[in-house]
Amino acid sequence: MGRGKFARTRGVLLSKFAVVIGALSIGGAGIELARAADNGGSSAPPAQADAVNQALLKKMEAMEQRIKSLEAQVKQQNVPVNVGKPAALDVTGATKQSDKSKPDKLQADKSQTDKSQTDKSQTDKSEAEKSKAAGDQSTKPPDAASDQSRTAKLDKAAGLDKTVAQSADKPILGLMESPVTGLSIGAYGEVYFGAVQNPAAGGQWQNSFDARRLVLLPTYAITPNIIFNAEIEFEHAGSGFDNDDKLHGTAEIEQLWVDFKFSDPISWRAPGIDLVPIGYINQHHEPTQFYSVLRPELYNGLIPSTWKVPATSIYGTIVDGISYQLMAAASNEDFGDAFDFRTEARTVPPFPIPYFPGVDGINALGFSNPPIGDFAQLTNAVAVTGRVDFTLPQTPGLAWSVSAYFSPNIEPRGAHGDLGNPLGSTSMGVFDAEFRYRIPHTWIELRGEGVWVTFSNPANLRANNDSDPTDNVGKNMYGFSGEVAMHIPMGTIIGTQWEAVPFYRYTNQNFQTAGFAGTDANLPTGQGQTQFHDLGVAIFPSPEIVLKATYQKVINKDPAGANADTFLGGVGFFF
Repeated sequence: MGRGKFARTRGVLLSKFAVVIGALSIGGAGIELARAADNGGSSAPPAQADAVNQALLKKMEAMEQRIKSLEAQVKQQNVPVNVGKPAALDVTGATKQSDKSKPDKLQADKSQTDKSQTDKSQTDKSEAEKSKAAGDQSTKPPDAASDQSRTAKLDKAAGLDKTVAQSADKPILGLMESPVTGLSIGAYGEVYFGAVQNPAAGGQWQNSFDARRLVLLPTYAITPNIIFNAEIEFEHAGSGFDNDDKLHGTAEIEQLWVDFKFSDPISWRAPGIDLVPIGYINQHHEPTQFYSVLRPELYNGLIPSTWKVPATSIYGTIVDGISYQLMAAASNEDFGDAFDFRTEARTVPPFPIPYFPGVDGINALGFSNPPIGDFAQLTNAVAVTGRVDFTLPQTPGLAWSVSAYFSPNIEPRGAHGDLGNPLGSTSMGVFDAEFRYRIPHTWIELRGEGVWVTFSNPANLRANNDSDPTDNVGKNMYGFSGEVAMHIPMGTIIGTQWEAVPFYRYTNQNFQTAGFAGTDANLPTGQGQTQFHDLGVAIFPSPEIVLKATYQKVINKDPAGANADTFLGGVGFFF
């Protein structure tokens, strides 16, 4: 019997014991009166009756005080260990999400039938858009429907997809109690190793290793309705640049915001650094949320994960199982060159200095993210994004979302082509629909996603005016993927329940649709028309740790071939 249960049981027994004692006391006094009546054949004298009544009243008052005292003790012992801390909710489909979550540290799945049966304290999702969470003590790895796995557990308190508490019992890295009420610190990270083909070396296989990232996730519930969240990331083993460091990494703030939760239908995320709510993996990109070593291909260009922007949002729950987010943010920019190339006038370098495009037919939107510091934005345009998540009780195990992004202009100030021609404005829209379905009472999980990117005037894109026809961009870009996975129990190994998840994913992308325009020749090489076949297995010794192995076959229409296959292993964690 647990300590809390024992305390509650003891309190109930004490209360009942007090009631019984009180009843016996009253009964005893009544018997004395009855005896007096029987012995005397008449009622007791008034003075004696008053004395007995006074004694009874005193006993009843004392007993009442004792009962109140016992009730107070019972209530006090029933208070949760983390009282005063934000509720950690499970949120799939958003936003752990959480988001790195991020947003956001909690982004596992309310809609996920099998997992919800094993979670110790699974809650809801629109308060569920960020998840690794407090309530999720299941030994089962996150399910597909866990859109709120990390951002899930921040969101009952924070309301969207970010992680407020990593564990209701041990909020500091899942290891210890928090020294400050409301403070939690989570972390995730991953390491890659194996062999890759190098296209620059004619497809030669080369051994590789990458300490890809280590991310710290501090969250502080200032009050239950005012929540601070941040995500601090170290990529590629750090940020050293000296020769003796043998490092060339980065350190950055990936998320930074304060949430004000007014009610379930509406909360406000104050201006800060946030993730664009497009797709699922952009907000829930922790390594336990996908099964391949590398992130799914749609999030390496069409959705430039991690797609972080200066932004503010409102979000909330429309009805049970349906949540939303509306964001206003700094626009992406068609500028992909070094930060130092931005002039003091906040323009691109003047002609005749060339610069790289932020949008191109090989990397899609990969280099177009807006800057997040030093007032260095190159456009005044404000982009808007809307997202709706569904984890309906009528469809257990299924989570899905639709989202859209629009910027009225992505061309930076002073934009020009290599011939000196000024570039006009170009709007950009991004549309995404995705689903995750863990079929109830089976081992099977299905995922699917489609992304569509469109430009109002591709003739003004830098890639179509840079004297390089190989990276040209047409009117649209698109991509779609489908994935099937099997969740196979492996039994108990070294004290935990292990699970193996073999999977296969097919992805098709086209960054170079017909209709190129601009000053470049209309001669794309086909590098941007690519197919990916991913086959591998993810093994979960616990929900917090994953061991991965993936073979990826890459096919494109480049005459020389893709020469970009990989065979990689990986170790990931999220707690």
